[in-house]
Amino acid sequence: MAADRVAVLGAGSVGCFIGGCWQAAGLPVTFIGRPRIAEDIAANGLTVSDYNGWQERLATVDYRTDPSALADAGIIILTVKSGATADAAAEIAQHARDGALVVSFQNGVSNLDVLSEVLGGRVKIVRGMIPYNVAYLGEGRFHKGVAGDLYAGDGPETRALAERIGDGPAALKLSSDMLGIAWGKLLINLNNAVNALSGRTLLDQLRQRDYRRVVAASQREGLRLLQRSKIEPAKIGAVGPARLPMIIGSPDWLFNNVFLKKWKIDAKARSSMADDLAAGRTTEIDYINGELVALADRLGEPAPVNRKIVELIRRAEAGAEPWAAAALRREVLGRQV
Repeated sequence: MAADRVAVLGAGSVGCFIGGCWQAAGLPVTFIGRPRIAEDIAANGLTVSDYNGWQERLATVDYRTDPSALADAGIIILTVKSGATADAAAEIAQHARDGALVVSFQNGVSNLDVLSEVLGGRVKIVRGMIPYNVAYLGEGRFHKGVAGDLYAGDGPETRALAERIGDGPAALKLSSDMLGIAWGKLLINLNNAVNALSGRTLLDQLRQRDYRRVVAASQREGLRLLQRSKIEPAKIGAVGPARLPMIIGSPDWLFNNVFLKKWKIDAKARSSMADDLAAGRTTEIDYINGELVALADRLGEPAPVNRKIVELIRRAEAGAEPWAAAALRREVLGRQV
């Protein structure tokens, strides 16, 4: 039945991984994305894998490049880059049927406002959160390189969806505090820009304290702004928001030998922002560090660390070279520790 079909709109790395895992779990899935990926999957099938060694290859995949396929779906998973949210909302408005469930697995906190403005009450819009990195390895292969579970807002439709998905690498957990989860995830995602500016893998970047000091400073600044706004970010993973900067900024001997060993990050993993820079695409900086800059502007508060990082990513988008750890710390923090 049409109500049972899932459509993944914006089926790039994240969308192909989620949709591939859900198809492997028995859900009928239609993928909608770029011709380049459609051609790759047509030639090679779709393979999803994770850091634990799990792997599944799907030989038959319904991958389209035309959003009219949205009409056949009762559930729409939105995984487009945040800057394309308005365009995706227009496609949903044109092609999706009334009453469809739309789950936004996107970075940032403001995407639901854009979706609601365009779609009104025509569809059911739910906030989602994806905490892990997915690398596109070519030949139809999409690899989950970091631990974590998908989240979505709790409700009858998402409960039924989670039950259908079951356990597995793309299992769905539910929460009644998705705004808090979105802000908690954003604080973790502040590492994305530093990873992109470093030009290194996540493991290589995180092993160097000067990179982590920049991340920790951006997190402390973000926590100050959220407290000023009376917003309480949720705990994502093992570390609560208040402790996150202290752990991230801890000395190498402690971070590398204790904390980093507990985080499941494989050698292939890079941030999605690093992937965007490598591919010459515009990044999602406005929906990560830029969300805090916008919040600071609304409050009339300073945000020098995150504002500087946004500036450096803009330079990187224009072709600037990666930064060494000590040089980046000096550029962003000056004399700050």
